[in-house]
Amino acid sequence: MVRRLKEYFDGNDVKYTTFPHHEAFTAQEIAAAADMPGGMLAKTVMVKLDGKPAMAVLPASHVIDFDRLREVADVNEAELAPEEEYTDVFPDCERGAMPPFGNLYGLDVYLARSLTEGPEMAFNAGSLKELVKISTANYLRLVEPRTASYTFKEHGERRRERPVRA
Repeated sequence: MVRRLKEYFDGNDVKYTTFPHHEAFTAQEIAAAADMPGGMLAKTVMVKLDGKPAMAVLPASHVIDFDRLREVADVNEAELAPEEEYTDVFPDCERGAMPPFGNLYGLDVYLARSLTEGPEMAFNAGSLKELVKISTANYLRLVEPRTASYTFKEHGERRRERPVRA
C-alpha cells in the first residue's frame, strides 16, 4: 500500500486489511487471483469530463456507460482518459494500480452505486500485487464520492440503471 493511503487510514482511525495476490493487470484477473467476486472489487478508471480528469470507481465486473456518466456528471463530454495523461498524477503508484481515493490526488470521484450495497470493498492501493479491504462506510466517509448508477455488467445484458443523484 502506498504511504499516502496508509497515513490517511491511520490518521482517520480506519481499520483495513491487506492481502497479497499474484501479479495481475485487469480488474477481473485481480478478482480471480484474490478469489473474490468481481462485484466486490472496485476498479479505478480515469476519465475526462469536459476535458477535466476525474476518477470513476466501479465493480471489476462492470464497464462505464459513458452516456450515463455524462448525464450524472452534468457535462457535455465524458471519455476514457489516455494513460499518458494521468500517470504523473500518481507518482507513488504502479501503473494501473491507483487507489480509488481521488480526493488524495485532487480529483473528483464518481462511485458506482452498486459498490455501496456491500459492507466492504477491496481495491488496488498502489501495487499490482496487493489489495486493501475496508468497510464501505469508511470509504464513503473518507472520499465523499458522487454516487450514481452509470455502469453495466461487462458480460451480460446492457441494462441501464437510472442514476439517483447523491
